[in-house]
Amino acid sequence: MPTPRQTLEARIADRSATVAVIGLGYVGLPLARAFFGAGFRVIGFDIDPKKIESLDAGRNYLAHLGHDFVREMADSGRFEATTDFARLSEADAVLSCVPTPLGDNLDPDLSYVEQTARDIAKTLRPGQLVALESTTYPRTTRDVMLPALESSGLACGDNDGFFLAYSPEREDPGRHDRPTETIPKLVGGVDDLSGTIAHALYSQAVADVILVSSAEVAESAKLLENIFRAVNIALVNEMKVVLTEMDIDVFEVVRAASTKPFGFMPFYPGPGLGGHCIPIDPFYFAWKARQVGQPTRFIELAGEVNRSMPAYVIGRLGEALGARGGSVRGSRVLVLGLAYKPDVDDVRESPSLELIEQLRALGAHVEYNDPHVPATHKMRRYDLKMESVELTPDALAAYDAVVVSTHHAAYDWQMVADHARLIVDTRDALRNVNGKRDHIVMA
Repeated sequence: MPTPRQTLEARIADRSATVAVIGLGYVGLPLARAFFGAGFRVIGFDIDPKKIESLDAGRNYLAHLGHDFVREMADSGRFEATTDFARLSEADAVLSCVPTPLGDNLDPDLSYVEQTARDIAKTLRPGQLVALESTTYPRTTRDVMLPALESSGLACGDNDGFFLAYSPEREDPGRHDRPTETIPKLVGGVDDLSGTIAHALYSQAVADVILVSSAEVAESAKLLENIFRAVNIALVNEMKVVLTEMDIDVFEVVRAASTKPFGFMPFYPGPGLGGHCIPIDPFYFAWKARQVGQPTRFIELAGEVNRSMPAYVIGRLGEALGARGGSVRGSRVLVLGLAYKPDVDDVRESPSLELIEQLRALGAHVEYNDPHVPATHKMRRYDLKMESVELTPDALAAYDAVVVSTHHAAYDWQMVADHARLIVDTRDALRNVNGKRDHIVMA
């Protein structure tokens, strides 16, 4: 009679295992597709019934992934989506891809991770693998997930128990040259056996899976990847402020430095940081560092610099309006781009949201245009209640200022340059436009 562990290993090897993915957003849905594409039966779980209805109908609510992304899954008989977490008992592997946001005081909010762990524990059975994918601080898997799962009465890393690992997501929304199954995947278990089993599972769906010695190494590696980016973006943002005062184009400076074939990697300034990981990860690590009595001055300073960028952009806007006899208060301002990066509909932590709120607080009348985001929705920190306005020559001319926050490829920058009265460009989007440029202000 095979043990639960042996049964799980056999089902992974012949791809007869059922894989559950909790959280069907920007991480979970591509992950579900990767395991489906590898031949596994997949059950998707989410608390949002609208997502379930959409998936059941074969409609994809993440536009950047394409409309054919889930249609094949819905028609196959090997994929289901549900809000019924009692069905987690059907899965051989449970992959948790839930949000890990910041609280009001920039502290980690692990409420989704904790609740999901409790939900899994209710139906946990011998021979199940659980893996956390959400970005978090080191020891979350061991100190938060493990005790919750052990409340089921089962032991971890035992032939007759369950297995627990951490495998950080590495999604880049809008990037089409690197689907999930081609992005190298880190895996670390809370014990050696859990790591080995998780490595075996992910290796069936992802081309290159790297097994590290522990969940803590995998958690820390994920933070390092994104803190590296946050710190370097802060560096160029700080240089931008200084170089702007010296009338030097920071974007040209970065392009010039990029000609060096070694020892340099280009990062570009902007109106702030967006997306789930880069604006959040440094604060997760800094919080954990405080728990062990260690300072993270470098990392925290980078966070302060990046978070100050929306105010800097508005300051530049105020100076430009003032030079023309106006002010932010009472002005009509159009923000171009609500998404946090080009050519996607992802508005998580977008600096555009903060720009709009700060401009409103200063008395400006603000509207936005984004071809990928027709209307805003209620979020944890923002509920703007806005709709994208039409972008036409006459509409552009009616605003006192246009703030370029996201450089979508769909925008006709020449039209913007020709008809806007004042442009504050945070992305170097108008670098190649023809004609006069005295109404373009870099920020």
